[in-house]
Amino acid sequence: MNETARGQSLGCRELEALVQQALDYARQQGVDQAEVAASHDTGLSATARLGDVENLEYTNDRGIGITVYRDSRKGSASTSDISPEAVQEAVSKACTFATYTAQDPHSGLAEADLMCVDVHDVDLDHPWSIDSSAAIEMAIECEAAALDFDSRINNSEGATVSTNSSSRAYGNTHGFIGSYSKTSHSISCAVLGSADGEMQRDYYYSAARDASDLDSVQHIGETAARRVVGRLGARKIKTSRAPVLFTPELARGFIGHLIGAIAGGAQYRRASFLLDAVGEKLFPDFVRIEERPHLLKAMASAPYDAEGVTTYDRDIVADGVLQGYVLSSYSARRLGLKTTANAGGTQNLLVRGNAEDFAALIKQMDKGLIVEELIGQGVNAVTGDYSRGVVGQWVENGEIQFPVHEVTIAGNLRELYSRITAIGRDQDMRGGIRCGSLLVEEMTIAGN
Repeated sequence: MNETARGQSLGCRELEALVQQALDYARQQGVDQAEVAASHDTGLSATARLGDVENLEYTNDRGIGITVYRDSRKGSASTSDISPEAVQEAVSKACTFATYTAQDPHSGLAEADLMCVDVHDVDLDHPWSIDSSAAIEMAIECEAAALDFDSRINNSEGATVSTNSSSRAYGNTHGFIGSYSKTSHSISCAVLGSADGEMQRDYYYSAARDASDLDSVQHIGETAARRVVGRLGARKIKTSRAPVLFTPELARGFIGHLIGAIAGGAQYRRASFLLDAVGEKLFPDFVRIEERPHLLKAMASAPYDAEGVTTYDRDIVADGVLQGYVLSSYSARRLGLKTTANAGGTQNLLVRGNAEDFAALIKQMDKGLIVEELIGQGVNAVTGDYSRGVVGQWVENGEIQFPVHEVTIAGNLRELYSRITAIGRDQDMRGGIRCGSLLVEEMTIAGN
């Protein structure tokens, strides 16, 4: 077994060589087209609970996946053994599978003229030279900050410090081969509190490409504890119709349902509440949703998509009007359209705000419900019907009055999107959708 197969670290050049090797094997098999993706991930995760180490994990994963196309038939295989013999066997298996699958005239690589020519650096690679001892120490310190915050915080699910480094390469028989490295780091804390026989749980986390951009462990622990304390004394409320304010971390999921509905797969399967909706006004005039794949250090940046297609800036929603779908080359062909470089998903959606921060939106709402946690999966992607359990805060006269639980919010997403009255500038930067606090004019709130 060679050195690489024994486990040495694989950088971008080594992965590109591995991809080229697999493509050469595929060409020898006489396939019409082929594509190969290879990756190597390493990581460390340390969890502390009640001041002691609970879990320590080290990951070292690598693999290669091969897809071949022959006579409009597709075959795929993958392996974590990257020795030349194993890669050659995986290619042979993919070719064999392609003889049994049904013909699909829409299958195949993305168009050659769309391949990424310049794999520019979007500043995603920031290794964190932290060892297990330092990670454990940080986790213990984070949890201690939460437990010391308030006497009502009396238990913990632990604090976790994680770091991950990844190198990825992709190539196909159009002659494209590209690669880049990226890192992701996070610190999280989850604690429990009790008062008057009631117990509540909450958490907080920070995530970034660069560890220097993470919140301090003190802030993360205290924020988790503050959120728990804010939930104690939760009440039920009467059924009503009132404004609903989503916190930034939940607002991004609310917008995420839109992306699922305009994805190519949902469209060509005719399984979306937004069928053929391009050109329709779905939101108020002020709403604009931009895709920006090349933001430096962002959590969903990429120079090319999962098919090697160059990513580019575009507006998905402008002046409230849907501008286009989210398409891979396959779904685009099914719809008679062109890929939007979204094989593998969207890259950095920015939901522009028209309001100030969270506090300003609470005052603007005057009376209604703040949503801090959603429970259940009550979203029908075909009809747009939306019903979720909620934990949050009740607001009157522009001020938080008391926490609430055991309530449900409901409506239809198509109507709810048109009822968005404000989006704050307090964007949550920790994921692929950057959205601020989001205020919906009115929803059904089911309580007692």
